[in-house]
Amino acid sequence: MKDRVIGAVTIGQAPRVDIMPELTVILGPEVQVKEAGALDGLSKEEIAAFAPKKGDYVLVTRLADGSSVKVAEQYITPRLKEKITSLFDQGIEVVALLCTGEFELVGTGLLVRPQPILYNVTQAVATGLKIGVMSPAADQIPQSRRRWQQVGTEQVVVAASPYGDVAELEKAADTLRHEHVQLVVLDCMGYTLAMKEKVRKITGAPVILARGIFARVLKELIG
Repeated sequence: MKDRVIGAVTIGQAPRVDIMPELTVILGPEVQVKEAGALDGLSKEEIAAFAPKKGDYVLVTRLADGSSVKVAEQYITPRLKEKITSLFDQGIEVVALLCTGEFELVGTGLLVRPQPILYNVTQAVATGLKIGVMSPAADQIPQSRRRWQQVGTEQVVVAASPYGDVAELEKAADTLRHEHVQLVVLDCMGYTLAMKEKVRKITGAPVILARGIFARVLKELIG
């Protein structure tokens, strides 16, 4: 019987059938997850109005039909706040954000954000290392460079969508191999355990997976 309920908010559309099965394996069968999405109930035409423009902070997410979409943080943040507030208002004490993007968000309960968890875990182990960072889209590379520039001795940033052709992921991993990185960060909640293993085999380097680190911190928090 499930005796603990937590919330989970995606910047795309719920349910996130690509993320939750791997998270729930770590969280355990006694934990029930109530999902919500910032783009829930919107048509593709409505979502198109959220597309990033020059200078926007770019986010990549998944829709309910399995397709991926780019959206600008400025349009998504207000909708995220609404979904998070709604879950806390329902009496849920812990809400997980299913995105490694950088947001200014607070909640009336415990809001768990992947980005600072992923960043600080990587920073803690990357001293003296050349790191590789993989993000979903090429137009995210400049913001990824800014985010990771203080971690390790050198940073190599590549792009490969977790929602696209696996050949793109393999090519990006091969670039990191040629750059002789010593640690790889998969900087998106969309990357899977199978993708982590593929990148590890290609690069020969240890790999930090956002959803894996995040799920284990959640497990620690909820017991």
